[in-house]
Amino acid sequence: MVPGRLTEDLLPLLSTHLSLPEIAEELFLSHNTVKSHVQMIYRKLGADSRSQAVAQARAVGLLEE
Repeated sequence: MVPGRLTEDLLPLLSTHLSLPEIAEELFLSHNTVKSHVQMIYRKLGADSRSQAVAQARAVGLLEE
């Protein structure tokens, strides 16, 4: 995985049923790396939860329906 593509790889997985530890395993990253990056995504999207982040990402065209 290319470091600059982490959001691109991580964001679609947030819209699944996978837990953060499962996402970390899927992307071969540590749970803490995924957790930190998810928090940054929430901040950038102005979201307080995973569902809000997914909805906002879809609204701005970062995720397909």
